[in-house]
Amino acid sequence: MLVYFRLLKESFSFAINALRNNKLRTFLSLLGVTVGIFSIIAVLAAVDSLDKTITSQLSSLDSNTMYVVNRSFGPTEVPRWQRESFDPITFNEYKSLKSSLSDAEHVAFQLGVKPENIRYESELVSGVNTVVVSHEFTDIQVLEFDKGRFFNESESNSGRPVVVIGSEIAKSLFGEFEPIGKRVRIYGQKFTVIGVVKKEGSGLLGDSNDVSIFLPANFVRNKFGDNNPNNMPIVIIKPAKDVDIDGLKAEVSQILRNKRGLKPNEIDTFFVNIIAGLQSAIDEMLGVLNLIGWVISGFSLLVGGFGIANIMFVSVKERTNLIGIQKSLGAKNKFILFQFLFEAVILAVVGGIVGLILVYLGTIIGSSFTDDFEFVLSPQNMLLGFFISSMIGLVSGVIPALTASRLDPVEAIRTGM
Repeated sequence: MLVYFRLLKESFSFAINALRNNKLRTFLSLLGVTVGIFSIIAVLAAVDSLDKTITSQLSSLDSNTMYVVNRSFGPTEVPRWQRESFDPITFNEYKSLKSSLSDAEHVAFQLGVKPENIRYESELVSGVNTVVVSHEFTDIQVLEFDKGRFFNESESNSGRPVVVIGSEIAKSLFGEFEPIGKRVRIYGQKFTVIGVVKKEGSGLLGDSNDVSIFLPANFVRNKFGDNNPNNMPIVIIKPAKDVDIDGLKAEVSQILRNKRGLKPNEIDTFFVNIIAGLQSAIDEMLGVLNLIGWVISGFSLLVGGFGIANIMFVSVKERTNLIGIQKSLGAKNKFILFQFLFEAVILAVVGGIVGLILVYLGTIIGSSFTDDFEFVLSPQNMLLGFFISSMIGLVSGVIPALTASRLDPVEAIRTGM
């Protein structure tokens, strides 16, 4: 056993000396691996960071939360021309679902509306994300408050002119002054500010709550009616704990089919979209991005591998005379094999480590430019980069190393001379 350790140690020393004596060639060889490892791990790190951010933003919602609307959130077999003919969900359908669903913990109503302007005295914020919902909204999507509260059932049902604003909106309109109780103007009418949502950072899935305002749905219904083509009604359903999701979805569909008078042979004229399905679509998209990253980076690694193999063949040719002398002095084929194999692996591993260091520096720099998106380099990706670079060196160096180990000592010395 000690003989093998000594063999490995001597082979490793020879490889280090060979790399040290050819600095420029060593640099050029590891450059290809550095670029390849940097490309792959950078893509994986970016996708992991994106996944972490999206998961964090969806964490405030139950993954089984349902959105009933006349549009699909994902791919569907229903043709576009047919989808466009579906009637919007109505407020009466929301009330029917709320009163009939036994397995739903909460049911809320929302109107998708265009951004609005909000003004306080001389201060104006334009194009504000406007969330028009019923009071049950905060029972489904968790909102943390810096000040005040959300509107209650009485204010929601009566359509009182009250508003909850995001932290950035409060800062823009009021600065350091107390916003609660102030009167702001929206839709040409004055609203009383009753709450300020705690700062959460920017969002990837739609606008952040920091730059949003929340209004009672019945205020907008009373002002613009239920047939406004610019408003998209949505029913949000949070299932009760441990309920059969497929059964609840079927119950929702049956209630709406009955309300709409659909015949058994007619398709649903609405969609029951589930957050878990959206998460699956996001995971699929991230998987595609990962695959694209691997394909593109694979070419860089291929070039790096060929570069190492080429340099190793040159190294074998340059040291043919030395190989012959080593063999004539008793060096075994294993010693020569390990010597060149170690050289190739060390080249690739050093290139991989440099690539990982560049990715790490990139994550620090990238994270410093934004407070809302954190770039992460996981230990798993670091180990993966180290493993891939080692395998590149092993695969690229095995043929040159075998060639060197099989040289005839006499012919090697004669060729070298």
